[in-house]
Amino acid sequence: MTEPASIIALTASRAAGYPNSSATDLTASRNLQATLDDAKARLQIVNARAELCAHTWDGIEEWVGEDGALGLKDPKIVESDVQAQISFLRKLKFLYLEQNAKDKYVKTIVSDDAPLVTPRLNEELRLRNEEKKTTLRGHKGKLAERRDDLRALAGFVEEDYKKAQALTLQASTLSQRILDARLSLTRLRQAHPHPRLTITTANQQLDDQVAEMQALDTELADVNEKIATVREKIKVGTGEVERLRVVRADVEKAVEIGAGERVEDERVVGLYDWFSTMTSTHHSLLSLLSAHSESDNELRLTYLVHECEVCITLLFIPNTRRLAEARVEGVEENAIGDVVDAHIMANDVSGLVWSVLARARAG
Repeated sequence: MTEPASIIALTASRAAGYPNSSATDLTASRNLQATLDDAKARLQIVNARAELCAHTWDGIEEWVGEDGALGLKDPKIVESDVQAQISFLRKLKFLYLEQNAKDKYVKTIVSDDAPLVTPRLNEELRLRNEEKKTTLRGHKGKLAERRDDLRALAGFVEEDYKKAQALTLQASTLSQRILDARLSLTRLRQAHPHPRLTITTANQQLDDQVAEMQALDTELADVNEKIATVREKIKVGTGEVERLRVVRADVEKAVEIGAGERVEDERVVGLYDWFSTMTSTHHSLLSLLSAHSESDNELRLTYLVHECEVCITLLFIPNTRRLAEARVEGVEENAIGDVVDAHIMANDVSGLVWSVLARARAG
């Protein structure tokens, strides 16, 4: 490719080498110089650099930084920008080649003499083109490597971008929570003025409350035990009252019967009252709850020992006072041992009763 300056120098050298040239050649050279100046003024390649720098790409107006430079951050936007630049440069190259061909064609048509093209000039142009192609291949290789690196890093950049978005959202949420907590703290301070409860005082108060609750639990357990004991006593007392009511009813009935009959001896009523009193006193002293005859030869005695009922059943040989058998309930058998059999063999009823009660009280 021959530049306009080289063509002008070649024409001037030819004019100097042939001093006998006609004025027509000089006029043609001057006309060619003027044409070349006009063509140079009309070449778009001169303003291509300024147009490239001033060119704005579609869809990325919002990515322009404060200093006017493109602040591209998203890999997709960067890729679209690179594709747009490649397309623009290809169009620019095509326009350059077209204008260069037109310029050469016009020079060839307008010039009276054909331009002198020597093999040496062709070789220089070939070497220059080879050097430019080599440089272009190197730039293309670097561009391809850079493109591969960008594609490899695009995934990591996207992940980092998503992480940054998540962290930004988390930071915004935490900031809002911090503001809410500060507002709540301010409200609490307004609702609870000085003096406020400190951590040490609160822990001391908590320990006092725990100790108080433990003491109250112990007291509650003691009260429950007392309530249970009182209930048992009330139950026993209620049974005793019912028994006394039955005894009183029987006594009143006997008194009514005795009052209805004619008593020859007036001392009978007094003796009856004395006997009843002595019987009640005897029962109280011996803890005898009841004495009941089941049949002619069977007597059941019920005693109260340590708030537990002990029942002794005595069986006699009919029509005799001989003790045949004795059954004890309410006392463990190993606590009694051979006491029952020994007293049955000795026909000692009172000794049997006292021995069983003594063993029951000892146990």
